[in-house]
Amino acid sequence: MGDTIELTAQVPADLHGSRLDQAAAQLFPAYSRSRLQSWIRKGHLRVDGAQLRPRDAVTAGALLEVVTSLEPAVSWVAQDIALQIIHEDDSILVLDKPAGLVVHPAAGHAAGTLVNALLAHSSEFEQLPRAGIVHRLDKETSGIMVVAKNLVAHNDLVNQLQARSVQREYVAVCIGALTGGGTINAPMGRHPRQRKKMAVVEHGGKSAITHYRVARRFANHTQIDVSLETGRTHQIRVHMAHRHNPLVGDPVYGGRPRIPRGASHELIEGLRGFSRQALHARRLGLIHPASGEPVHYECPIAGDLSALIELLAREDVPGKVDG
Repeated sequence: MGDTIELTAQVPADLHGSRLDQAAAQLFPAYSRSRLQSWIRKGHLRVDGAQLRPRDAVTAGALLEVVTSLEPAVSWVAQDIALQIIHEDDSILVLDKPAGLVVHPAAGHAAGTLVNALLAHSSEFEQLPRAGIVHRLDKETSGIMVVAKNLVAHNDLVNQLQARSVQREYVAVCIGALTGGGTINAPMGRHPRQRKKMAVVEHGGKSAITHYRVARRFANHTQIDVSLETGRTHQIRVHMAHRHNPLVGDPVYGGRPRIPRGASHELIEGLRGFSRQALHARRLGLIHPASGEPVHYECPIAGDLSALIELLAREDVPGKVDG
């Protein structure tokens, strides 16, 4: 028998009536759907003390409890991929993920991912669900992530994320000159027609709240600081596109590049050449699983995004025209 996993979560109102396995996947996102279904069938994941089936519906306020032993959790290969480590101790590893690096192996990305790199970095990650990963960044989003190094830390971080107590702050560049900051409170779910995309969904969507403030305003673009109250897939990208200020370079939600009238040659080339969403996770705050003390970590803005901001400061100014 391995180490013991003990997790609890209460079903929120927006998951009332959901299948148990679907609700569990939302409440315990660090664990795969198949693993959760196995726990349900074996009675290791119970609802108000009762064993249910994966397809049974849950009600708001019901308590989900997991008590099980840890099995070898990963079967992926270790690969010697460089990690940009910000902090590491016996409980957690904090790193700066570059744009272009997939976090978790999936169809089309069986290797060359952050998981493969973690397995090469330390054998500890072999015994942890998802190799210690408790949250993700999109492939083309750069910036800071925390990874658990043991089961106690893993359970603790999962619970902190579930309680929405982890502080995550991002830097982004969006299209349009915003006049001020604000909050976007718009529920999200799968796009009704394009299933690989997320969208604001008024009926049946899950709560999604994004706070943003203006950091630097240009003639036709704005650098914003963003914090998340919830952590839905593609949340910042979808919310900013919803308010008609998509992120520069976003290939999914941004549409075709928007070139300002009278833009200089340098600005045109810079905007067209920025081929990923202009989004970087800059700061992370949490309670350290071992010490119980609040800790904060930060990483510098990725080089390509920093260069874009410098270009906008130089070229995207009122009255400047090419030539």
